[in-house]
Amino acid sequence: MGEHSIAIIGGDGIGPEVTREAFKIADAASEVFGFKLRKNEYPFGSQHFIDTGEIFPDAAFEEVKGLDAIYLGAIGDPRLEVGKIEFGIIAKMRFELDLYANLRPIKLYDERLCPLKGKEPKDIDMVIVRENTEGAYAGMHGFAHKGQALEVATQTMVYTRAGVERAVRYAFELAVERDKNRTVTLIDKANAVRAHDLWTRVFGEVAAEYPTINTEHAYIDAACMWMVKNPEWFDVAVTPNLMGDIITDLGAMVQGGMGIAASANVHPGRVSLFEPIHGSAPKHAGKDVASPVAAILAVSMMLGFLGEKEAEAAIEKSIIELLQAGRIRGVGTGVHPTSEVGDMVATEIRKVGASV
Repeated sequence: MGEHSIAIIGGDGIGPEVTREAFKIADAASEVFGFKLRKNEYPFGSQHFIDTGEIFPDAAFEEVKGLDAIYLGAIGDPRLEVGKIEFGIIAKMRFELDLYANLRPIKLYDERLCPLKGKEPKDIDMVIVRENTEGAYAGMHGFAHKGQALEVATQTMVYTRAGVERAVRYAFELAVERDKNRTVTLIDKANAVRAHDLWTRVFGEVAAEYPTINTEHAYIDAACMWMVKNPEWFDVAVTPNLMGDIITDLGAMVQGGMGIAASANVHPGRVSLFEPIHGSAPKHAGKDVASPVAAILAVSMMLGFLGEKEAEAAIEKSIIELLQAGRIRGVGTGVHPTSEVGDMVATEIRKVGASV
């Protein structure tokens, strides 16, 4: 029986509510599949900062480094300046834990969720690998003559060969593991951002080591167009940080919206971070109206990363069956009480155990 130590940060707004439901399902899965979760809950978020003045203290961060995984509900509060908590918690973990691969599965579970005409679950099943520690988000920015008429603002995109190569290699390994279309697509903007020539060259070098994997290329603007017109073309895609940030939100809408989109920020062999990609939605906090489906899928990704593949598959299967049967009628705000969805999925997981 395995035991996994998890840092849980519910965060802001609806974050604590959807996190509660996610771990209701994780607990059910641990009972059925015979593993243990040692939960370490942390209060960090906007309200905690307002109350105490601390964002993510060094002592707590050192504790988290020694755990197996981190689960984050949501971060963000309009009472604080944009980015203060996000950079103090999410970016801190991504950069200081070197979580270089942001994984965004884009999978349609029920055609009624898709805004694209005529697309079915068989047409939308891809993973975007977003390089997560470099590019435009590396933090190299500045201002001159701030607040004056001739103010200048600069931000430098930073790419290293090592950083690009490990993200690209992760994508090829994922294409082998998925064994779907066995295709990796490079998404960049090398025709305008000439620094992306590094991505072109490294992609070609790594591809030569995987002769059984097909390769494609699309500029980010064209990739957005093709994702809407022909999402079935994509299997695994790899992309620089900024481009990945854009196209994964488009992907979320193609699969049914933010209420179903989950993500992982990983460094294989190290503590990694899992979260739904939706925001904190403070206007909905405390009302039991937010969909927890994305949060539940994020916890299933976490369990898969920890080696609990049966639990991961069972959670996803339960979500699919509940959606396709119409028992979960949608993944938007107010469609179901938050707790009701959690109860339904937990019940389905326990049925798996009863049938074994």
